[in-house]
Amino acid sequence: MGGGRAAALVGIGILASRVLGLVRQGTFSHYFGAGAVADAFNAAMRIPNFLQNLFGEGVLSASFIPVYAGLIGRDEREAADRVAGAVGVLLALTTAVLTLAGIVATPLLVRSVAVGFDAPTRELTIQLVRIVFPGIGLLVGSAWCLGILNSHRRFLLSYLSPVAWNLVIIGALVAWGGRAAEARLATIVAWAAVAGSALQLLVQVPTVRRVAPLLRASLGRGDPNVRQVLRSFAPVLVGRGVVQISSYIDSSLASLVAKGAVTVFTNAQSLSLLPGSLFGMAVTAAELPAMASLHGASDEVARQLCARLARSLRRIAFFVVPSAAAFLALGDVLAGAVFGYGRFTRTDVLWVWATLAGSSIGLLASTQGRLYASTFYALKDTRTPLRFALVRIALTLILGYLAARHVPRLLGIDPRWGTVGLTASAGIVGWIEYALLRGALAARIGAVGVPARTMTRFWLAAAVAAGVGWGTKLLLGSMIRGPAALVTAAVTCGVFGATYLAITAALGEGEAAELLARVRARVGARARR
Repeated sequence: MGGGRAAALVGIGILASRVLGLVRQGTFSHYFGAGAVADAFNAAMRIPNFLQNLFGEGVLSASFIPVYAGLIGRDEREAADRVAGAVGVLLALTTAVLTLAGIVATPLLVRSVAVGFDAPTRELTIQLVRIVFPGIGLLVGSAWCLGILNSHRRFLLSYLSPVAWNLVIIGALVAWGGRAAEARLATIVAWAAVAGSALQLLVQVPTVRRVAPLLRASLGRGDPNVRQVLRSFAPVLVGRGVVQISSYIDSSLASLVAKGAVTVFTNAQSLSLLPGSLFGMAVTAAELPAMASLHGASDEVARQLCARLARSLRRIAFFVVPSAAAFLALGDVLAGAVFGYGRFTRTDVLWVWATLAGSSIGLLASTQGRLYASTFYALKDTRTPLRFALVRIALTLILGYLAARHVPRLLGIDPRWGTVGLTASAGIVGWIEYALLRGALAARIGAVGVPARTMTRFWLAAAVAAGVGWGTKLLLGSMIRGPAALVTAAVTCGVFGATYLAITAALGEGEAAELLARVRARVGARARR
């Protein structure tokens, strides 16, 4: 399966799950607004999500997939399934211990992520965390399935499975929203999240059994391949989990800003993660198994890696550059279309927009940096990304605290705008990590990146498209809440996207020509039916 087709399948799955995730967030905002209960629920979900991402997709993708995919690439299927079975058992045991410890230590964990909450909000957060903690093991099991399926090039199902999780939560919100008090509704939704985690795992299991029929439960004692996975696990745990750790730190700092800041930060992050996941994660997820399967002389492997990396970096930039421009120019209509309902006010929408604009600073760095890190993992080098991850964590804490707590006071503005400082400072730190990763990889396999001329064209086209989109928004008026916001968002984003595509196509960019060719092919196929 070609890298473009594989990335497209991952993108389809991610698009479906992320869009439904935005629907879930919008439904949640309708019933909860940006108040204390909403902050409690979003903070509660941050802890298990952090651990699931840390021990699940991120670590498995970087430590397990390179070994497992390498064995499959050499047609050592029995050894591959033996490794998968052992890793599955070890993950189950680890997450079981973590879950029990987490339930006991919940008050301490909540104090770290909700340092600015008052006593009632903190108590509600503790209750919600203890409900959702058991879902961690189920989500980590789902990530284990994803690692197996991706290695077998079965990309679509693994990235579609979160749709089940989102549907269960949306169903609970619709069924009990407006009928139960806010705190009671938050408890119901927390239980729904656990049920959704189970469903997300179960929908993948039958396909895993088909592609890996030799799976057996074991501890993998004496297996050198299992030892290789475990040796990579610790450094990858920090290196791959840096985004989760940095996000965890930012969420904790957001609780110090103002009431509602955790919810606004979470909503802005939901939007900002969409292009990163849809384009950056899709390309990275498709490329990692392919890069890990390369074999031959070191010079030949380096040449192939450079070629794959150059194509993928360019593909990411083509889509992520306009995404960053859209967040800056059209973030109000985007936030209003998703969250601007019920108890979520116009002021809350504008707060999300400002926070989202801050995140646009580091959007390209974070998506391309993930691909650079994955290249190191494909080379079985987990220590280099780890070193740079530690730098990022330290800078995130220092700059995030200064930007959130002190910059608004120095500027004489409302403290709640500290959320903008959080996302903007995280973007700056992201660029620092990106530069470190790119430089280290250049010393290893040669310099790889998107040519400056190409990047200039992408940014120029995005800037013009943003101006056209902004003008369209002004013509439509200030409709940034309710159903009218959906119309505004659809029209302005449509005009923005069409303008960007037209300019890049006129400039002769291959990605634009390829995208237009696909659209014409699909239109032609439908016309012939």
